Formats: sequence, structure tokens, C-alpha cells
Amino acid sequence: MSKRIRLGILTPSSNTSLEPLTQRLVAGLPEVSVHFARFSVTRIALSPDALGQFQRERILDAARLLADAHVDMIGWSGTSAGWLGFDQDEALCEAITQATGVPASTSVLALNRALAAFGIERLGLVSPYLADVQQRIVANYARIGIDASVESHLGIEENFAFALVDEATLDRQVADVVAAGARAVTTFCTNLYAAHRVAHWEAQHGVPVLDTVTTVVWDMLRRSGVDTRRIDGWGRLLQEL
Repeated sequence: MSKRIRLGILTPSSNTSLEPLTQRLVAGLPEVSVHFARFSVTRIALSPDALGQFQRERILDAARLLADAHVDMIGWSGTSAGWLGFDQDEALCEAITQATGVPASTSVLALNRALAAFGIERLGLVSPYLADVQQRIVANYARIGIDASVESHLGIEENFAFALVDEATLDRQVADVVAAGARAVTTFCTNLYAAHRVAHWEAQHGVPVLDTVTTVVWDMLRRSGVDTRRIDGWGRLLQEL
């Protein structure tokens, strides 16, 4: 039997999408299990109190609990680095490893690795976020040479409400950014119930679609030595990279 792989996932407290989607994603890998630890996140905005939800020590407390389960990797399944800056996730991963001895990844750092591997310079940015949050994400991508100005956002602040966005809305958002010239699309929020829809969008529009629930799992699996091509029906990322 293959070595058992345990993945630890850091989860925003009000998120109801990423856990079932992640479980479904790895369901065909009998040697892989996923384990979750939550910390408090209830709203996404640029106000000091909303930004304060992502203080590093609060996240490290949750990471330490995952380390008690002897996980092989710890992943932050969240997109806060999009507006806080990618360096925040790089520092977080270093801090997690220093605190727990466990290698770490994040949805956004994994997304950026995938964008580089696919050679994407014009990214369609789909999110439920407020306009100022979205523009901060666009600006951070511009700093690493990726044009994410083709975007669609819904103007929602409450994190729990992101999971209530329906498929028809997501279908429209993805179609809109592709029609505007995106060469790849990201569904940039781990509380969007979107990852299972990726293969459909790719077949319909002919561009890679990179969901942020999937990106962190992909990165953790490949760094744990698991062949992600065994996961069928969840998009090109898992099949091609």
C-alpha cells in the first residue's frame, strides 16, 4: 500500500465551500486524507479590523493544531495575499515551517506557480469581492507582470455569503472575462463553490481555469509525491502540470 499522505488545510471560520470541495477533489486518492483547522474570518474588506483577521499569530495557532495530526504539509486555503501582498504568504509559509517543522503552501502562491508554468500574462480575475479589494488584487498582479485588469467582481463583503453565489452567476462571470480577452481565468476565493465547475468552463471556453481551492491542493499533492493526473474531471491544472 502507498504511504499515507495527510494534508492539513487552514480554513476561514465562515467558509462552507472549501472543505466539501477539497474532500471531493481527493476522493479518488485512497492514500490521501485532508484535515482542517479554522481561524476566525467573517468579512473581506480593506478596513483595519478586516485586515486584522489575518494576523500571523492567529493563523499559526491553527497551524500548530494541524501539526498535532502529523500532517505532511500545511496549506492556507485562502486568498488574502491577493490584497495583502504575495510576500505575506511567503512569510507565512516560512513562519508555519519554523513553528511546526511542516512545509507549507497557500492558494495564491500555488496559483502563481501555475500561472508561471502555463505562461499566462493576461489573467481573468473572477471574485465575489468589493471593488477596492479587487483593484488591490489587480495591482499586486501587475507588480509581477500579470495583467489581471480583465475582471469580474460581485461587491460582497460577508465571507459566508460568498458560498451562496450560484452557478449561473459564476458561469456569467467566467464567460465575461474570457470574452474580454483573458488567456486564463482564476476563480479567486476559496468560499466560491466553483472548483467542480472548472472542467466545464475549460471545455466551453478553451482556456485554463485555476480555482483557488484546487491550486493549494495541487501544490501540496505534487510536493508530497502524489501524481495529480490520477484526479480526473477537475481541470487541466491537475492533468497537465
